[in-house]
Amino acid sequence: MAARGKGFLLGIALVAGVFAASSLCANVTYDHRALVVDGERRVLVSGSIHYPRSTPEMWPDLIQKSKDGGLDVIETYVFWNIHEPVRNQYDFEGRKDLVKFVKTVAEAGLLVHLRIGPYVCAEWNYGGFPLWLHFIPGIQFRTNNEPFKTEMQRFTAKIVDMMKQEKLYASQGGPIILSQIENEYGNVASAYGSGAKPYINWAATMATSLDTGVPWVMCQQGDAPDPIINTCNGFYCDQFTPNSNTKPKMWTENWSGWVIYFGGAVPYRPAEDLAFAVARFFQRGGTFQNYYMYHGGTNFGRTTGGPFIATSYDYDAPIDEYGLVRQPKWGHLRDVHKAIKLCEDALLATDPAYPSLGPNLEATVYKTDTGLCAAFLANVGTSDTTVTFNGKSYQLPGWSVSILPDCKNVALNTAKVNSMSMIPTFVYESLSEVVDSSSTVNADWSWINEPVGISKDDSFVKPGLLEQINTTADSSDYLWYSLSTDITGEEPFLEDGSQAVLRVESLGHALHAFVNKKLAGSKAGNSDNPKIAVDIPVTLLTGKNTIDLLSLTVGLQNYGAFYDKTGAGITGPVKLKSSAGGSMIDLSSQQWTYQIGLQGEDKGLPSGSSSMWITKPSLPKTQPLTWYKKHK
Repeated sequence: MAARGKGFLLGIALVAGVFAASSLCANVTYDHRALVVDGERRVLVSGSIHYPRSTPEMWPDLIQKSKDGGLDVIETYVFWNIHEPVRNQYDFEGRKDLVKFVKTVAEAGLLVHLRIGPYVCAEWNYGGFPLWLHFIPGIQFRTNNEPFKTEMQRFTAKIVDMMKQEKLYASQGGPIILSQIENEYGNVASAYGSGAKPYINWAATMATSLDTGVPWVMCQQGDAPDPIINTCNGFYCDQFTPNSNTKPKMWTENWSGWVIYFGGAVPYRPAEDLAFAVARFFQRGGTFQNYYMYHGGTNFGRTTGGPFIATSYDYDAPIDEYGLVRQPKWGHLRDVHKAIKLCEDALLATDPAYPSLGPNLEATVYKTDTGLCAAFLANVGTSDTTVTFNGKSYQLPGWSVSILPDCKNVALNTAKVNSMSMIPTFVYESLSEVVDSSSTVNADWSWINEPVGISKDDSFVKPGLLEQINTTADSSDYLWYSLSTDITGEEPFLEDGSQAVLRVESLGHALHAFVNKKLAGSKAGNSDNPKIAVDIPVTLLTGKNTIDLLSLTVGLQNYGAFYDKTGAGITGPVKLKSSAGGSMIDLSSQQWTYQIGLQGEDKGLPSGSSSMWITKPSLPKTQPLTWYKKHK
């Protein structure tokens, strides 16, 4: 196979020349070594940037910084639930403008991998599926189910048709060289039993029938049928092997960090380790590698899934949440990309050989009869060592790879960082900082109290405890469960004079309990266990008592087999009992009054008219259900 280019700079120039001009069409195929563009194999470095996790104003700068960092390709998911929030009603405006994002990538001279899914996981609310999908009669997600396949095909075809209309596929002169169907299904396929294999075969056939003119991939899908390319996701994919010797070795997700959970540590992946993983992948025959994420961005509004995943999707990525390059990670990876591109001709011209260097040591050589030669020397142990290769001595730090573009001279060792380090400092003003010891509020703050319990006209009464997601359809994170109960003082659980206890069990994710309009207690789950079981001591009055339970979701489930069946809310039981144990009454089956959402949400808070907001000399700090607003 003829190799292309004579180095890193020429390689980038050719990419821009071939794909930036819409009048030039490219034939994209693949063989056992690489993607093949117009008959030439390509070594491609990619990075994920999700268009709705940043703003259109940020896109050009993010993409340019990606190009400056040595990327050839930008990879993004397509998020079904933001594009079709109501069945057959579409939204592609603002941050959702997929066409504009793809065109912005093309204008920078970079390529695109469009991961349509339409299941995306992505720590995104409900895995990217619109909630209305859940209510289609007879539907079962991600299996051989006709109602689901009909909707999946309709949306996938919608996106493909949009791209075709704008001539954005490489076969039309556009930047899109790859598409993905489904996502990490192999991780959960066994749970779907006999429906899994027919479904994945159907998905492959459906996708290829859309005639995009570019290859399709399935990540984490070891049984992906031809001609679909199966790819690897993970922290390390150097040992990955495609399911056919006719397919190239591709890495769709090299995790640059990890997600942030509420209450959890901020993940960190050292630049040296990430660089080691990249070099090892190309050393062992890989030719397409993608960073997940290259810029993580922000989970705006209620888009974050999980549950309990934070609004920040920074991901310890080479470009941080705010669009700033993260040093030394960005610079070190740029240097790695340059060194790998210097090996491109040799990498693409032949298959690797693996001469032995000893335990935990590995040499990989790409050498042709025409004199091309590139080598990688890896130390996968933790101790520094010296190796002899081609008659020369080389120092190899532990857990590192040295890249030799000419089989002689080291262009880069992944453990040796030459890029600058940078530690950003952010100055912020918290709510507590604007209140001095005399509780004098800064004039820039105002607030509104949210009513406790039922306050809206669209409340309704149902016997028993309702599951939250089926009730709210995710139109709000909040659902009120309200009950009025009469207490005589002679109830069995009060006879011994012990403290009354309110027992609440919930599928999660968080709970505030009010008795007679006063906060009695709160409890939240966590990412490991979103369920809640709490005993709250309460003071009950003789006569009528009100119990108002506010249930909150913190992002819907986004991953796992049958994740769409994971519920939320107070499914009970809810009981009043004695603190000493023994007697109790079960309130679960009584007539409960329900309210979806908060009054403040209906008023458009935290926006709302200025006249709605209260500004006084003192700011309420311990009052529950208070909306706060900071004025610029």
